[in-house]
Amino acid sequence: MDDPTAARGRLIRILQHAYSGERAAAYAYRGHSRASSDPDERAHIARIESEEWHHRDQVGRLLRELGAAPLRSRELRAIVIGRTLQALCHVIGWFAPMYGAGKLERRNIVEYEDAARDAIACGRGDFVDCLLEMAEVEWDHEAYFRAKVTGHFLTRVFPVWPPPPPRDSIRAPYASAGAA
Repeated sequence: MDDPTAARGRLIRILQHAYSGERAAAYAYRGHSRASSDPDERAHIARIESEEWHHRDQVGRLLRELGAAPLRSRELRAIVIGRTLQALCHVIGWFAPMYGAGKLERRNIVEYEDAARDAIACGRGDFVDCLLEMAEVEWDHEAYFRAKVTGHFLTRVFPVWPPPPPRDSIRAPYASAGAA
């Protein structure tokens, strides 16, 4: 059995990192969508940006419910990274933003799954559905970016990251416990 205090501490750290990470991602996606010349791609990435801002709101709420706050240093870092990527999207071409976004979204899936496990371990099972929903949306984002880069000639130099497990596997561990 996991120590609830340690699980709560891990959950707070994950959420603090996710809160700032969602900000950086949203800024980057804003630049990414505006740099795209394809109207469908532009709209899809703009929707992903909106979903990142929504995740940030949700993560902020969870932090407040835990009596925790974002980390100022992480917030400043997120602003610098996000705004830099936002500007670079206009000059570095198409592949790098698509590739980088996909790799990051792949990591975010796991981050929200880890947060769900820690939420249960610290007695906050009420967080699980929200966390798993965010993991599923991140899965959708990863799938979009994976589809965009697969087959691009640069994947011979930059191999596509390992795929995540199927989307329905995100909730599977929680189904029998009724937690999700």
